[in-house]
Amino acid sequence: MASSSADISTILDRILDAATDNLRIAKILVQMGLDPNNVTYDAIFNRLLEIFLHNITLANLLAAIGAGFFVATLLMRTMVPLRVANMVGCVFFAAFGALSANVATFLLYLLLLPINAVRLRQMLKLVKKARHAAEGDMSIEWLKPFMTERKYRCGDILFKLRDPANEMYLTVTGKFLVKEINVEILPGALMGELGFLTPDNRRTGTVECIEDGQVLTITYDRLLEIYFQDPQFGYYFLVLTSQRLLQNIQRLQDQLAAERAATTNRIA
Repeated sequence: MASSSADISTILDRILDAATDNLRIAKILVQMGLDPNNVTYDAIFNRLLEIFLHNITLANLLAAIGAGFFVATLLMRTMVPLRVANMVGCVFFAAFGALSANVATFLLYLLLLPINAVRLRQMLKLVKKARHAAEGDMSIEWLKPFMTERKYRCGDILFKLRDPANEMYLTVTGKFLVKEINVEILPGALMGELGFLTPDNRRTGTVECIEDGQVLTITYDRLLEIYFQDPQFGYYFLVLTSQRLLQNIQRLQDQLAAERAATTNRIA
C-alpha cells in the first residue's frame, strides 16, 4: 500500500515538474505570485486560498448567493417557485451591482425584478382561479391575460370539421354558428376546446361567423404550459369539456325526443 502511494506521489510530482517546464504555465504561475522553479502542491493550494480569501468582499458574496438562486431555478419544475427564486437572485445581483459600482449590472437586475413580479402575480392569480375551479367556479376570466385578440367578419369560417386543431377560442362579441348542429354561439362561450382532447387534434365541427365579432385565442401549446405550471388547471379543463359534452348530449336527446313526438303526432 505504501509503495502504491509513493508511486502516485512520484507521478504527480513528475506531472507538476513537466507543467512548470511549459512556458505558458510558468507565466501563469508567475502571475499568481509563485516561483516556477520551486512549486509544490502546498504552495499552489495556499496561494489559491490566499487569492480566494482576498477576494471575499460583501459584493462578491452577494453575487455568489445570487448565482446560487439562479442555479436553483434550473432545477425547479413549476413556474411559481421558479419566479420567486429568480426574483431573490435578482435582488442579490442588483445589490452586487450597487456595491461594486457596476451600473449596467445594477440596472439590468433592477429591471428584471418588476418583470418577474408581474409574471408571478399572473401565475398566482392563475393558481387561485384553478383552485376555485375545483370548487365549482367556472369563470374563464382568469385565462384572458394569456390570450390574444382576433376579429372576424360575417361569413368568415373560423375552422372546418376535421381541420387540424391547435387553438381554443373565447367569444367576446358577435355571433357564431356551429353548422353541423345549427347551434349559435354567443359572447362569453368557448369554442374549439374539444379539439385539444381528440387523439389527432382535429376539429369536431365547422364554425362560421354570422355577425361581426371579436374572439380571444389561446394555443394548445400554451394550454399545456399552463397545465404543467399548475396541474389543478387540468381538473378545470376536464370539468369545462365535460360540461360541453353533457350539453351536446342533452341537445341531441332533446332533438331526438322532439322527432319522436313529431312522428307520434303524424301517426295519430
